[in-house]
Amino acid sequence: MLGPRDATDPPLVVEEGCILAYRIFDVGDEIRLEAAEKLLEDAPGRKRAKLTREGAQCLEFSVPPLDIALGRKTFTLGSGRTIEAELMARLYDYAAVSIVFEWSIPSGTSLDELLPLCDEIYESPVLEDAARAEVGLLGERIHAAIQGRHAWNGVETYTVVFIRALAGNPPRDRITDSPVVAKLLLGEAGPKSLSLDARRDVLKHAHSYFEDDLAIIDWNSAFVLEPSGSRDIPDILEFGTSQLLELRYYDGLLDLELARIYDDFDSARRQRRAVFRSPYEKLARGVLRRLVELTEFTERVDNALKVVGDFYLARVYQSAVRRFRIQSWQASVDGKQALVAQAYNLLKGEVDIRRSTLLEVIVIVLILLELVAAVRGK
Repeated sequence: MLGPRDATDPPLVVEEGCILAYRIFDVGDEIRLEAAEKLLEDAPGRKRAKLTREGAQCLEFSVPPLDIALGRKTFTLGSGRTIEAELMARLYDYAAVSIVFEWSIPSGTSLDELLPLCDEIYESPVLEDAARAEVGLLGERIHAAIQGRHAWNGVETYTVVFIRALAGNPPRDRITDSPVVAKLLLGEAGPKSLSLDARRDVLKHAHSYFEDDLAIIDWNSAFVLEPSGSRDIPDILEFGTSQLLELRYYDGLLDLELARIYDDFDSARRQRRAVFRSPYEKLARGVLRRLVELTEFTERVDNALKVVGDFYLARVYQSAVRRFRIQSWQASVDGKQALVAQAYNLLKGEVDIRRSTLLEVIVIVLILLELVAAVRGK
């Protein structure tokens, strides 16, 4: 419960932890991970990702993503602050590529002291530009493994404050009652305190399995206290973010597809009508082909992570789905796919009517020819 004691509590101090900043991009329709793995056989730290902590059996990657270590690099943020981070790339078969920046939190750093840094890195253009450059280099190395490669400027960002130990091992309530945790997740570094409503909204998605762990999920960041050091929760949040990215991409693609269908339909309608060929036949075939392709792409994303139980990790994932509003994006994509399917059915109806009319004309002509032949035979 949030109470007046917040202001009198000593600060929460990190003994061991790190920050994980994700930048996730879409590079194509599909990455054939086995082919990519062969192309990157000399890359350090190459391995397939998997979930490991207790309860991980309730979640399963249909195609385990491929991890590649990119080394340690130094970056200067817009404020002039310099960070030295370990970089890793994660490749998903549905062509999302995640670049994660990881750097340690110095022991003895309070959460209040992390506020300015988190505020800056959540949407840092420096990290985004660096991540884009890494994706470009990686894309060239695995070019042959990417199907339907395309350029899209969309990006999803996510940041996890990952803590293994806080000084004094404070109880869960002490952490959730602290006003600095909500400010940290929202990137509010100013002196003003958040309202109780704002803090409660952030804490709605707080989860624990044991007494000493905690995961608080917000739409753009998360606070994870995990004494075991397991990265399963950050991995799940990364996956959910990649899922959101793909739904955003397909939503925009469907907008373009619907606009193109309307334009093509109008163009076909204006054409001079041929006797033996419908102007809508070619358009209907194209619409059907694109509908099948889009359905295949979205199903690949939907089925990338299978939830087969109601254990802790599954609940965390479902909480992230709600917080990221993935279901709303999914509904938007499904609705637009239905419109594309409806457009195909309308076009197919036009083609069928045209064919039926043509058959009727042929039958009438044949009857007339028989009548003419009969009259001449007399």
